[in-house]
Amino acid sequence: MTELVLTQTIDAPPTVVFEFLTEPELLLRWLGISAEMDPQPGGIFRVDITGGDVARGAYLDVVPDKRVSFTWGWEDNDGVPPGSSTVTIELTATAEGTDLVLTHVGLPEDAVAGHRRGWVYFTDRLTIAATGRTNPPVDVSQIAESPEESS
Repeated sequence: MTELVLTQTIDAPPTVVFEFLTEPELLLRWLGISAEMDPQPGGIFRVDITGGDVARGAYLDVVPDKRVSFTWGWEDNDGVPPGSSTVTIELTATAEGTDLVLTHVGLPEDAVAGHRRGWVYFTDRLTIAATGRTNPPVDVSQIAESPEESS
C-alpha cells in the first residue's frame, strides 16, 4: 500500500473550491455524471464518474473551507473495493487563491499510477470549474495509460 500526493493552485478562494467538493451539483461540473453525497462524518460519498465507473466510500472529516476526507474505492472492483483507501483534500488560502493538496492513501501499488492519472485529470477539471469555466464531457481516454508507462 502506498500514497499519492498532488498539489494544485486554483484561482478561486477556498470557500468556492470547498463548495465544488461538497455540493453535488457543483461536484458534477468536474468529477462525474451523478452523485449521492452527505458531506458529514459517516455520510455517503458515491459518484458515478463515467456511467459505469462508480466510486464509493464514506466521509471521515469535513471542515468548511479547509478539508474534506473520505474513504474511496470502486464498486465491482476487488483491487480497490469501496472504502478501501482514503482521500484527503486540504485547502489553504493564498494570494493566488487556493492551494489544494490531495492525498490518497491505502492504494495497492499497482493502482497508484492509474489513480494519479485520474486525479491529475480531475483536479485540472476542478480548476476549470471553480474558476467559472465549463468543462467538456469526461473523456476517459485522457486518463488512459501512456505507452511510456506500459514499457
